[in-house]
Order: sequence, then structure tokens, then C-alpha cells
Amino acid sequence: MLVFYVFSAIVIWLGILSLRDGIRFASFVQSESARTLPRFTPFVSVIAPCRGLDQGLRENLAALFRQDYPAYEIVFVTDSADDSSLSVIGDLKESEAATNHISTRVIVAGDATDCGQKAHNLRIASNEIDPRCEVLAFVDTDARPEPAWLRSLVAPLHNEQIGAATGYRWFIPMNGGLASYLLSVWNASIASALGPNENKNFCWGGSTAIRRQTFERLKIRDLWRRTVSDDFTMTRALKAAGMSISFVPQCLTPSLEDCAFRELFEFTTRQLKITRVYAAHLWKAVFAGSLLFSLVFFGGIILVGVRLVLGLPIVLPALLLLLIFLLGAAKGLVRMRAVGIPLGNYREQLRGTLAAHLMLWPFTSLLYLYNAIAAAVSRRIQWRGITYELKSPTEAVIIRGTDFSL
Repeated sequence: MLVFYVFSAIVIWLGILSLRDGIRFASFVQSESARTLPRFTPFVSVIAPCRGLDQGLRENLAALFRQDYPAYEIVFVTDSADDSSLSVIGDLKESEAATNHISTRVIVAGDATDCGQKAHNLRIASNEIDPRCEVLAFVDTDARPEPAWLRSLVAPLHNEQIGAATGYRWFIPMNGGLASYLLSVWNASIASALGPNENKNFCWGGSTAIRRQTFERLKIRDLWRRTVSDDFTMTRALKAAGMSISFVPQCLTPSLEDCAFRELFEFTTRQLKITRVYAAHLWKAVFAGSLLFSLVFFGGIILVGVRLVLGLPIVLPALLLLLIFLLGAAKGLVRMRAVGIPLGNYREQLRGTLAAHLMLWPFTSLLYLYNAIAAAVSRRIQWRGITYELKSPTEAVIIRGTDFSL
């Protein structure tokens, strides 16, 4: 029992620190959301890599045409002229572009040979942008930006000392389901890791802006060669150059979709495999933290059950487990109230996920542990229907192509 009490104390202390970080995140979101944006609206090239039909693709892409921003272009890029997303893009160009006076173009990048398909598409598209472009913005097609997204994302770049500005995804289940709720809770812990410390922030490729001058000076296009992760690669380049990354709470971007358990495990494990290759220190932290928590919390539940059967006292270990659970639930509540500010248009949907964020968070630790172990034994991932072997941050081998999947 002494071992259990010692490790329980460690987990409780870590839970207190995590709750403190959650409160800081909420305070940052609230203060930044109330701040007046700098008047910085240069011409922007928004690059949207497309492959297949994401859930809600039409609505997601339509949101790009409806940005409250004076002058920008949308560059859609895909690897094949037969890609199913092109019919949706064509319809939107007819119905939206003319109305909103936004220039658009579609680039067919062809198949990648020495890097991830998305990185390849971005390399080709970033070389064919409008000459007026001063800022590059990148967006994923499973995200649905709010009308103020682009203005908010570009605004921090008025300070030339800032290397890039980023948002992050927030999964909102459309039809419910345990797997979809688990994905939302799993992802939430990453979102709230971003905040006021610009030196610890990271770029998310689904919502990132960077000055064109910085992009060219750091040779990001060249660095994307032979890599799979566009955002980790950009993050590493910015940090190597001593440039900070600004997190923009207003650019928390909803991803409205559902998933089955197969897709849940595939997506979350892929993220940890990529993390292990590009940021091994983060993978180690996830592995150690999830292992410690799972042993104490779920092992503690088993311990309490055994002691109950044997007629031994259970009050103290049960109270410790309850305290651990309440600390995590409190952070979930604080985090949900915070994201309700930038995602105000989705408050009803967020309210429907509140119980999941309060109750399911211990199980996402088990999921993180599974992801971390899987990342330790394999570096092979499947992403958008293509299988890769991640040799190193600068070497990715394409194994084979398959049909489109999450």
C-alpha cells in the first residue's frame, strides 16, 4: 500500500499542476479573445491541400470563401486531376467566388516520390502563389474556420519577431458515439497545451500563418522535402531560428465529424508515431505520464475492489482515486468553458459533449498509453490512403498507395 500511496501523491501533484495550467489556458483564451486585433491585413495566399471527401467538406471549404478579410486568394491543391474533392471545389468556385470577389486556383501537384503527399502538395502550391502575397496561410479541409479566422490568424504577424501564428482543431461529434467523444477528449488535452508561452507553442498545419519572407528565408519549402509532417517540420525550423510561435485562441477551429473505433485508433496512433519521430521528448513525456496515471488510477480501482472483497479498509485509497478523478474533471470543465468563447457559435454542440469531457478523460490516458506503445514498436503510418515508413525527421519512405481513408 505504501507504494500505491507514494505514486498516488505524485499523480495528485501532477493533477494539481495540470489544473493550474488549465486555468492559465482559460485565462489566456479569455484575455486574447477580448483584445482588439492589430490592423494588419496584407494580401494572403490561403493554401488548402485536398484529398478525398472529408465529412462536411462543402461546408468546410465554403467557410474559406466567407472570410472577413479585404484581399486574399485560395489555392486548392491536390495530387490528382481525378480527385473527388475537385467537383465540390468547382461548384463552390461558381457559387461563392464570384459573389465574394475572391480569386481561386486549383493546382494538381502529382504524386509524391520523396516525401509525404501533403508536404509535396504544399511545396508545389507555395511555389505558385500570387506575387502580391505577403503572408501564407495553411488550412486543412476537415476544419471549418469562422469568418474572423483569417484576420485573427494573420494579425500577430504585424510583429516581425513572431515567426508564425497558429490555431488548433477542436473535434465536435455530429451524431455522438463513444469513439467520437473519446476523440474529442483525447484531442482537447493537446489543444490546451498551447498558450501564452510562445517558445513552447507549435504549429498546427490545419491553421497556421507565416510571413512569406520568413517562409522563404527559412527555406521551409526545401525542408518539406523527404518529410511527412509539414507542421512539425515548420515548428523545428522556427525554433532553430529562434523565432516564436503565437497561439491565437480565436483560431480554435471546429472539426465537425464522427469516427468509429478503427478510425479513432488509427488517427490517434498516427499522431503519436509522428510525434515520436519529430519530437521524441514529447513522446517520452506522453508515455511516462500515461503509464504512471494508468497504473495508479486503474490499478487503484482494482486494488480497492480486491480490498473490498477481502474486507480490508478502502476509505483512504478510494478518496485518493476520487481526488485524482475530480482534479481531471475540474480541468475538463475549465477547458470547456474557455473554448466556448472562441467557439461561441457551437455552444449547444459543446454542451452536448460536456459530460464526455468530465467523465471520459481517464480512458484517454489509456488510449495515449496504447498510442505511445504502438509508436515505440512501429514507425509505419497510413495517411490519406498512403502508407509511409518514417525513418527520421528528414526521411520518409512511401511503401504503397491504398484507397482513401481517414
